Amino acid sequence: MVLLSEVVERHQVELERLHGHQLLPSHRQALQAMRRCRRQGGDLMVLSCSDCNHSLKVPHSCGHRSCPHCQHYDSQRWIERQLAKLLPVEYFLITFTVPAQLRALFWSQQRSCYDLLLKTAWQTVDSFARRDPKLKGITGAHAVLHTHSRRLDFHPHVHLIVPAGAIHRQTAAAGQKGGQRRTWQWKKRGYLFPEANLAKVFRAKWLDGMRRAGLQVQATIPRDWVVHCQSVGSGNKALVYLGRYLYRGVLPEKDILSDRDGLITFRIRDNSGAVLIQSLPGAEFLWMLLRHVLPKRFRRARDYGLLHGNSQKLLQVVQLLLRVVLPEPWGPQPRPPILCPHCGGVMAIIAVRVREINPPAPA
Repeated sequence: MVLLSEVVERHQVELERLHGHQLLPSHRQALQAMRRCRRQGGDLMVLSCSDCNHSLKVPHSCGHRSCPHCQHYDSQRWIERQLAKLLPVEYFLITFTVPAQLRALFWSQQRSCYDLLLKTAWQTVDSFARRDPKLKGITGAHAVLHTHSRRLDFHPHVHLIVPAGAIHRQTAAAGQKGGQRRTWQWKKRGYLFPEANLAKVFRAKWLDGMRRAGLQVQATIPRDWVVHCQSVGSGNKALVYLGRYLYRGVLPEKDILSDRDGLITFRIRDNSGAVLIQSLPGAEFLWMLLRHVLPKRFRRARDYGLLHGNSQKLLQVVQLLLRVVLPEPWGPQPRPPILCPHCGGVMAIIAVRVREINPPAPA
């Protein structure tokens, strides 16, 4: 395994020479963070063992969400929060993909296009749930933006994990008290919405949103778009799969195999799951990764409908209707303890961001 920080250090100069005119501020920030991640000579964290008084200095992680070495804790916390919202129903993974003719627009207007893609995908699902003869109600979705294919090409698309049902407000029968009551409406197992219809509505909503946002494209936009809608059972495996790519970059460090003679050899998987070994010049390898760095503070994971943070009461109503044991209120979870390498005791953090007085000389 090769550390990404080492790759950045060796090939950043060549990257600047070849692609410096294309690097965005978010790219440069990511490079700077990943280059210093857990490297000697940077800021240190001082730890002390409460049992044997052993002290230890360790380099800080960069904490950047595109760094494959960091954010494991945040990724796991996101997965746990979403799993706590799961309902005992069938879930569907709906994938909305924009045609290749729009990729240049996405690259030049990333923040606007990514935001519009997420919102348009949800608006499409929401409109189907409200108009569906069986549902006629409010559903929800966990949405995650991806910018890459399995081959790590620039390929913007969004995944929505959607329950196969909706909360519906029904008028009570004449003579009954209560006025209106809420019911949970189910869909037939194995089926949610027709993919072709989803694609047509998604295209129309995207074009309308693009016009309202003042976005223009010179290429001819095709009439046929692609939307996939497949059952994912209880939804837990799909959430775990999407959660792995939220904060840890597009390529795990374990898949960076070598850095020799200016070439980076790495491992990827195609759509069939087959393992592929590829090599790229160091600068081109870094540029491939940087194309998937999101604009600063852009939220790639969002909840909609009854799964939104502002709809907790509505979600609780659904959980009661489905006889779900309500989970404990979610609060900040402690990070895993750091154990002493000498005695195994829990180490306490004494100081952070401590500068090393005499950093080791470069080899």
